[in-house]
Amino acid sequence: MKYLILDYLEATASRLPEKTAFADEHTSVTFGQLVHRARAVGSALLPLVSPRSVVGFYMDKSVHTVTGFMGAVYAGCAYAQLNLRHPPARIRAILDTLATPVVVTDREHAPALKQTGFSGRILLLEELLSSAADEPGLLSVRRKMIDTDPLYVNFTSGSTGAPKGVVVCHRNVTDFIPCFTSLFSITEQDTLANQAPFDFDVSVKDLYSGLFTGATVQIVPTAFFSQPTKLMDFLCERRATVLVWAVSALCFLTTMNALAYKTPQTLRAILFSGEVMPVKHLNKLKKYLPHVQYVNLYGPTEITCNCTYYIVDRDFSEHETLPIGVPFPNERVLLLGEDGHEVTAPGETGELCVSGTAVALGYYRDPERTAASFVQNPLSSDRYRDILYRTGDLVRINERGEMVYVSRKDFQIKHMGHRIELGEIEAHLGAVPGVERALCVYLHEKGKILAFTTGPADRQTITAALRETLPAYMIPNLFMRVEEMPLNKNGKIDRARLMERYQAQKEARHGNRTA
Repeated sequence: MKYLILDYLEATASRLPEKTAFADEHTSVTFGQLVHRARAVGSALLPLVSPRSVVGFYMDKSVHTVTGFMGAVYAGCAYAQLNLRHPPARIRAILDTLATPVVVTDREHAPALKQTGFSGRILLLEELLSSAADEPGLLSVRRKMIDTDPLYVNFTSGSTGAPKGVVVCHRNVTDFIPCFTSLFSITEQDTLANQAPFDFDVSVKDLYSGLFTGATVQIVPTAFFSQPTKLMDFLCERRATVLVWAVSALCFLTTMNALAYKTPQTLRAILFSGEVMPVKHLNKLKKYLPHVQYVNLYGPTEITCNCTYYIVDRDFSEHETLPIGVPFPNERVLLLGEDGHEVTAPGETGELCVSGTAVALGYYRDPERTAASFVQNPLSSDRYRDILYRTGDLVRINERGEMVYVSRKDFQIKHMGHRIELGEIEAHLGAVPGVERALCVYLHEKGKILAFTTGPADRQTITAALRETLPAYMIPNLFMRVEEMPLNKNGKIDRARLMERYQAQKEARHGNRTA
């Protein structure tokens, strides 16, 4: 029985030892080499970490990073990728949550890691790779591993100002990936072009589909997503057959007219997720790639990548919304109404909730938020333990019986492909000197974050401060300073009245321009 990710890796390496497993712009590794090198890294980590702890990785996505991940797993640990583009304060907050004794980096990025103030041990991957394999030590750890051991921790935005670390175990991935690869016919003949950063769970489908099936994963350099000609050259030269990309990355192709420059003729499937795919952009893709299979994937990090899929089987007009489809095998999707009843009738809206083996273990060192989101299914509350993940997404059933995403239930948003808690931005705004109170609103039609603030601090001061603590995609695009926050009858900030003021100010400015 194969129940650990390492079982998948070793089975594929035994079957296809000389086949390229991963490649990036500069180097590649075969499945056989990946096992050998990962065992060396794992051996070096054994005396430095305890089983089921988390090893941080502070380096660009690459063949070597994947090798490091697998090395951490051989040492009985989970891994957590740290985003190089996040400010040092945010990296430090994540490292404080992980409480990891070690972070693996490379010579290029070690100086920046030190600037985060990390007090643990900094390890260079170049040195770990040269270690000798400790076969008895690796075997001892392996015998004690079980499929509910954590595999990776991915951090998402948190409403309290601190990022949330979603803990995904081996069983979550070994349940999901066989279904995923079977549904979309991914085999060793395929080449997946990895777009997503390794701290974004879209990448999980690339990494583990490759390990499970023997497909080759070509790691597209991040810089190419601002250089459309280089991106298209890469996809064509590496003969990519499958793209599992974030919607924002595909919209970059269509916005920059990249397909007019060059069209990858080897592509057979494009699977997208992360936010709602604008039909206008989907139709542009179909114009250049009419024979490709298009799949809309839906699901948050907490349920191991995706819980529903929709294979695009008809044409849509630009004002329509793509369905999110049907559940993946072995995942149960429920729409729950406000009173806890199940929503099943067309036209009704409910909160999408998920149960099944793919539901993650919870949030790392955060039992309170875990208990709030991973809850007992109210439909079976008096019979047995049945944990649901409450996504906070409102979904309705259309006249065809298909599920369609409507909006968020709370103040969480999807912006530039990232899931963001507006409360986290507000917490950081409130810490800026000169800001007394703050509230954020997402303008869906514009795709922009609007911040209302009280206090003397101006936009320039606020944005400069936020750059020290938040990634660029979380910094508000628009600001409006108000004398005081209006309150509703319950004593809470009245969002409707704030928006009325914003609209009035915008109309006044427009009137002045046209006068």
